[in-house]
Amino acid sequence: MIHRISGRDDTKRFLKNLGFVEGSSVTVINRMEGNMIVSVMDSRIAIGKNMANKIMVERN
Repeated sequence: MIHRISGRDDTKRFLKNLGFVEGSSVTVINRMEGNMIVSVMDSRIAIGKNMANKIMVERN
């Protein structure tokens, strides 16, 4: 579950447009050298390590 998104306003807006919003469920599909493929809002999205570090999650 996404708890909080950190970063600059444009970074937060970019992530929100991809479906990363507080309260949404996110699942890590694959992890490669810090980069990730995640499932959020019925979509699979590849994000880099720096971007992933801005997404704070709570584990269920």
